[in-house]
Amino acid sequence: MNWRASRFSLSLERPLVMGVLNVTPDSFSDGGLWLEPQAAIDHARQMVVDGAAIIDVGGESTRPGAATVDEEEELRRVIPVVEALASDPGVPISIDTRKPAVARRALEAGAVIVNDTNGEATDGLMTDVIVGMGAGVILMHSRGTPDTMRGLNQYGDIVADVCRFLLSWAQRLESSGVPSEAIVLDPGFGFAKSSEQNLELLERLDEVVSLGYPVLAGTSRKSFIGAVLDLPEDDRLEGTAATVAWAVSEGANILRVHDVKEMGRVVKMAAAIAAAANKEKAVQ
Repeated sequence: MNWRASRFSLSLERPLVMGVLNVTPDSFSDGGLWLEPQAAIDHARQMVVDGAAIIDVGGESTRPGAATVDEEEELRRVIPVVEALASDPGVPISIDTRKPAVARRALEAGAVIVNDTNGEATDGLMTDVIVGMGAGVILMHSRGTPDTMRGLNQYGDIVADVCRFLLSWAQRLESSGVPSEAIVLDPGFGFAKSSEQNLELLERLDEVVSLGYPVLAGTSRKSFIGAVLDLPEDDRLEGTAATVAWAVSEGANILRVHDVKEMGRVVKMAAAIAAAANKEKAVQ
């Protein structure tokens, strides 16, 4: 299985690590650390050295309760970083945004993937950008906005509802001209979901995988880990490792993480165990 993103074709034979680069003052665990462009660029390049296969650049926090950033400010934050990183050969850049205009400008600056965090609020304008630019796309499940999502976690069956949305939106994208091999699904851990719902979604991640598209799991440092361990954002490394290992065992293809070196090792080990288990099943 390959993921096609503009000029890149990324092999998903083994799980890939996506490094998180928040060029924001208020992201939930690393806000302000990489707001200055050169600091962001240096950090991204170190993540690549540490094993990141993709860098995901975001200029607006999507944590619950975060303030909305206007388009001009978001562009000011991300475009210099995207331009610099896109000049590095072999490093696909993803733009994490809810705004079609920001996605378009970032793709023009050299990004090749749109990480569409709109969820159920996404619309045809973002589809037009993805189709027009030949970008790869990550479809994430969410509801509402960062300011309203906390109160929008009522579901019949959390996993069935998330799968229904993701499959429907992927099929609509395909009917609009986006190739199936350009689409990745993200169940949206932490977005309009309670701690218990996040745990259930993780436990049943294989149901999302069974939809037939590559799956991204973004559990890194999320609040449901903090709820289980009673730990702050900067002390959730081991909890994140547990969720990453489980996600790999359930078939996740891309792991979006802050701690690239450490989680890269977890991914490699978990993938080796999963491969051995699959080999044993094949023999039986």
